[in-house]
Amino acid sequence: MSSPTIPQPPGDAGRPLEVPTSARGIVWARRRSALRAFARQFSCSRSGMLGVVVLLVFIGVALVAPFVFPRSVLDVTQAVGQPFERPSADFPLGTDDSGISVLALVAWGARISLLVGFAATMLAMFIGTTVGISSGHLRGWFGGLLDRITDWFLVIPYLPLAIVLATIRGRSLTTIIIVIGVTSWPGTARIIRAQTLSVEGRPYLERARALGAGNLHQMTKHILPNVMPLVLANTTLAVSISILSETTLSFLGLGDPDNVSWGSILEQAFAQGAISQGAWWYLGAPGVCVVLVVLSFNLIGRAIEGILDPRGQAA
Repeated sequence: MSSPTIPQPPGDAGRPLEVPTSARGIVWARRRSALRAFARQFSCSRSGMLGVVVLLVFIGVALVAPFVFPRSVLDVTQAVGQPFERPSADFPLGTDDSGISVLALVAWGARISLLVGFAATMLAMFIGTTVGISSGHLRGWFGGLLDRITDWFLVIPYLPLAIVLATIRGRSLTTIIIVIGVTSWPGTARIIRAQTLSVEGRPYLERARALGAGNLHQMTKHILPNVMPLVLANTTLAVSISILSETTLSFLGLGDPDNVSWGSILEQAFAQGAISQGAWWYLGAPGVCVVLVVLSFNLIGRAIEGILDPRGQAA
């Protein structure tokens, strides 16, 4: 049977509008409407849009870096500048201790820092969301065990644990992603668990239980969609923390020695005496990049949080 149609207003070229009749069609129509409403509200946030613009600039730099600065320019034997050369027309951000352009280093470093930030955050969000929903929904010893594991990770200092894991697994990009993801999920799990507990008493979940829905169906079809806005808002804030964590680990000499990141640039500048040489550009360029990217994610996260928070909308 074809879907019923209703006439459009005169100004819409007379095309009929299809009205979804299936339950799935109604659900997707509501989701598209909610997404459009969210986009309209987000576009009205000046701070959120500023964060998006800054982030897109850095993503663009990371994407075009191999085309503008070939990998060979990072080779010490291919350096054409003088060590610690001040910013000039040839080297807008100066050179490092080997005569390599700091601008090229920063552009290539954006690729690794952003990659680690996104990948580690996705890993942390997956673990935190899974543990949070499971510990909040499941009862008995299993839910209690997950809760205790979360508490255990929360009380352990993050940096020593990350250093130990990075030292054991060795220095590589995969290690950094795993270390940051594995050590930064407990906060997300706690937030998601609290939201799950608030969802547990809602009528549609009780109806699902009465109809015989299993735990997996309840968690994936009813609880997860209701906690996803919170996960989304927390993700944008967690990316900035992951980037700072990568910078810290790389600065401590635990980063990938085969790839350039903003943290490794800072570590190299500090080790080669950039401060005593007065090479402020060597330290300042990657430091400013870290600050701007972290700020952009925080602006985006706060804007999303303000839109999704019912109390903020009520105010």
